[in-house]
Amino acid sequence: MKAVYLVVAILGLTCLVVSAYDPSPLQDFCVGAKESDGVFVNGKFCKDTKVVKAEDFFKHVEPAKTENPLGSQVTQVFVDQLPGLNTLGISLARIDFAPK
Repeated sequence: MKAVYLVVAILGLTCLVVSAYDPSPLQDFCVGAKESDGVFVNGKFCKDTKVVKAEDFFKHVEPAKTENPLGSQVTQVFVDQLPGLNTLGISLARIDFAPK
């Protein structure tokens, strides 16, 4: 019985010490820029926040050609096409399916 109390006590003490959290990001957003001055994050330089536009977070993608044996086409979008993706930890893809 003493062994059970000892195990429970050790588990209780370790639970007090253990903590997990999501570290805060380096900054709110870092729109990728083609210029080579400023802060360098995730392989891209950050655009000055005063000149960031809504177009940096939007890209119009035309429907892809689906005349292939699978009847679908995947269009990937990277930070080079959509600069607002820089430092967000996400990537985008659009899948077009042929009508049946």
